[in-house]
Formats: sequence, C-alpha cells, structure tokens
Amino acid sequence: MTGAMLAEAWHAMGANRLRTFLTMLGMVIGVGAVILMLAIGRGAQFQVEQSIASMGSNLFIILSGSSTAGGVRLGGGAAPTLTLGDAQAIAELPTIAAVAPTVPGGAQIVYGQNNWGTQVLGTTPSYLDVRDWRIEAGYPFTDSDVRSATRVALVGQTVAKNLFGEEEPVGKTIRIKQSPYLVIGLLAAKGQSLDGRDQDDTILVPVTTAQRKLFGTQFQGTVRFIMAQATAPEAMAGTERAINQLLRQRHRLQEGTDSDFTVRNLAAVANTAAETARIMSLMLGAIGIRMAVGARQRDILLQFLLEAIIISVVGCLVGVILGVGGAVLANKITGTAVVITLSSVVMAFLVAAGVGVFFGFYPANKAARLEPIDALRYQ
Repeated sequence: MTGAMLAEAWHAMGANRLRTFLTMLGMVIGVGAVILMLAIGRGAQFQVEQSIASMGSNLFIILSGSSTAGGVRLGGGAAPTLTLGDAQAIAELPTIAAVAPTVPGGAQIVYGQNNWGTQVLGTTPSYLDVRDWRIEAGYPFTDSDVRSATRVALVGQTVAKNLFGEEEPVGKTIRIKQSPYLVIGLLAAKGQSLDGRDQDDTILVPVTTAQRKLFGTQFQGTVRFIMAQATAPEAMAGTERAINQLLRQRHRLQEGTDSDFTVRNLAAVANTAAETARIMSLMLGAIGIRMAVGARQRDILLQFLLEAIIISVVGCLVGVILGVGGAVLANKITGTAVVITLSSVVMAFLVAAGVGVFFGFYPANKAARLEPIDALRYQ
C-alpha cells in the first residue's frame, strides 16, 4: 500500500512541477542559509579563540603612567613610572607565576642586502613563559645575558622570512641601529593578535640591552610596561588587587591620589571577545533557522505526507550541498574563516526537513477530511 501511495505522491509532484519546485526551493534556501551562516559564525568564534590562545593565559599588563607636557596630555605608558624593581616585587607575589618587564621600540633591521622595519622588545627570559611562546630553533637568552646586556636576539617568523628567506637564521648576525646582534633563536609562529597585529613581526632582546644600547631610558632601570601571569584563572581578581596595592605602596602614593600606573586584566578582555563571538554565532544560527521553511498522518494523509517528505529531503540535500559549497567559496574569495561542523549540517537538515514535513500535515489533514465528491471537484 505504501508503494502505491509513494507512486501516487511521485505522480502528483510530476503533475504540479511548479509547486514542487517552489516548495523545494524554499528548502534549498533555508538549509543552505543555515549552514552558511553557522559556518561563518563559528569560523569567527574559532578565530577569536585562536587569538586568545596565542596571547597566553591569565595575563595582566601593567602600564606606566600618563604625562602632561605643555598642556598636552599623553596616554598611559608616556611617563616612566615602572621599574625593573617593580617587576621583581610583583614576581614575589604568591599568586604570580611569571613576570616580564618590557621596553618596546621600533628599528630597521639589516642582514646582508636585506632590511626590515620591525618592533624590538627588550625583555627578560620570563617573557616566553608569560606569552607561552616556544623556541622553534636555537635557544633563548638567559638571565646572564640580561645582567651583561648581551647583544643577542630572538627573531619572529615574519622577520626571519623577510630578512633570511630560506636561510637558517640561527647563528647569523644582524644589525640593529648599526650595531651587530647574534641571532640565537627563532620564535615559533604566533599569528595575529586580537587587534589584528602580526605577533610574529617582532624581535626580542635582553631588557638591559634595550635600555643601555638600543633605546635608552630617561631614568635608569625604567620600563614601559610589565606583563604578569597569574597562577590560575580563579586567582585573577585577587592578584589584580594585590598588584595595585603593592605598586601604590612602592610608589608611595597617598590614599585618595590617582595611581601612576594602570593594571589591565587581559583575560577579561579576551573573555569578552570570545563571548561576543559566541553570541554572534548563536544569533546567526537562529536567524538561519527562521529562514528554513517547508514541512507531517494516515491513508490519504500519508499520501500527502510522502510527497512532503520527498520534497523536503531532496530540497534539504541540495541545500546542504549549496550551503557547504557557499561556505567554502566564501573562504576562498574573502579569506574569512569558516568552520563547517557536522552538527550544524545535521541541525539545519533536520530543522528544515522537520518543518517542511510538519507543515505538510495541514493540507494533508484538510484533504483527508474532504468528501469524495469534493475531492474529485478540487482535483
């Protein structure tokens, strides 16, 4: 009996080609839209998560104070209020895992006939721990290099590519501001930061080397900022209070006066970005599901439902193909990250097909209730 009904449903679809095509088109658009938007939304979330992971975990950045000169107010980091001593004191806090004082600056780097302008960071060996940054080749500089202000450097992947090409950078000598520096290590790739900056376009040197031989400092031992890593996520709030209290005490700031430094909780910023991306992904999925249109009972009812099921399944399959293809095409054309998951494809298929079959129930139920004479007249 089911076979006869299936044949009748197939015949009905053939007799009403335009209606069948339009119904199926709704399925195609609905499923394709759901898959495409979920892929783009989850791709954006994936990119944010990757950027957060590349920063390191449980991070604080402590910026030196702002300054005012000639009536012009400059932002945080303009006044030299942080020192290497501050960094050492922060490192002694019980909830601190690692600390890296940093002196940044820009410089033109020369190797042979090649040159490249990049960011040079003067810091300590702990910087690699704070940033969770591996050495791909060679070895890191040591505390001894910091004490001696040695002219050694670790180069990022972007710098290595532009200066050395296919050559092995470790062991080569580069010139920074006309002075020779030995490349002792190649940093592993980090990728882009949350603000879109290329983290691999950088060179690390000992902080004392940057202070004494590269950029100089207005006051001996001062640094631009300090990066600190807490021991655990749950220690972040208490650690932030402890850092503020410690630095205010060290800088002899009276109660009620503004701090001459700023403590930023990078984990809070990262979590906000991740939550925003997650909400965007869910919102895109919800919008896509609302776009999915289309259709579910016995004898005459079953006949009509079989028609709805065939249209829904075929339409949804075409929609899956177009949705996946569209997501891949969007990635190829725009470079936008897309993440196609089996769950999003199955969800889009089931929702659209389910809705299509469900809404096949109303006309099927109405047709099943018709008197034979009325049914013949409408046919």
